[in-house]
Amino acid sequence: MSKGDENNILYWDPMSDSEADSLTSTATARIKKDLMTLYTDTLPGIFAVGDEKNLKFIYALIIGPMNTPYQGGFFYFVLKCPNDYPIQPPRMRLLTTDGGRVRFNPNLYETGKICVSILGTWNGPAWSPAQQISSLLLTIQSLLNEKPYYNEPGFDKVNCSFFSRIFVNKYIQEMIPGDSDRYNEIITYQTLRVAVCGMVENDGGLNVPESLQNIMKQSFLNYYEEYLQTVESKLHLSGTSVVVSNCINLKREKRYDEVLF
Repeated sequence: MSKGDENNILYWDPMSDSEADSLTSTATARIKKDLMTLYTDTLPGIFAVGDEKNLKFIYALIIGPMNTPYQGGFFYFVLKCPNDYPIQPPRMRLLTTDGGRVRFNPNLYETGKICVSILGTWNGPAWSPAQQISSLLLTIQSLLNEKPYYNEPGFDKVNCSFFSRIFVNKYIQEMIPGDSDRYNEIITYQTLRVAVCGMVENDGGLNVPESLQNIMKQSFLNYYEEYLQTVESKLHLSGTSVVVSNCINLKREKRYDEVLF
């Protein structure tokens, strides 16, 4: 985070960054190396391409892991590397939000903000120049897990301070038994609606690079039977509402009869 960023509420947002494009030679070489690593040492469910006109911008696609409420979802991100990369981390934004209406995770806000310490958006272990774009994307992928309700950043539920334990007891643990499962129901539905159908059809008019579009289209065909099974298993929930009584304050009506049909 550069000097003065702490006074800018959008310091994290690559779309709001006004830094002049003046990459150092070290930054240029490192960005190229990071991208080449992603091409040669492929990571399951993680894809990234550089901007053809501006090397500072990188576009990434993370496919939701199997056996999670994010299964088969297409989560699209834009990153912007600073001029002194890798001394400072990239700025990063999630664009799969249904136009700023869906929060997919305690760490993934509807604004697109990603709340993790290595991006400087939360307290904790900071970015290190030894880290790469691949390690950052792996960190983000790890948020798309089986129990995202418990993902509130910055708190170790086993070893934490007295104050942290109070916070955890109030906000992280289920306030009502079953909250975590209900949260998963919401995320499963929104993944199908927004991160699958919305992304494949590009409802939000996102400027997704063609190579990533092709990956989404092929993956959609590969996952189609899984999508269909999920929808069919949950058709009985169509028209019902789910309320999750935690700090995320979610209430959603599900329309599985309108997904994939």
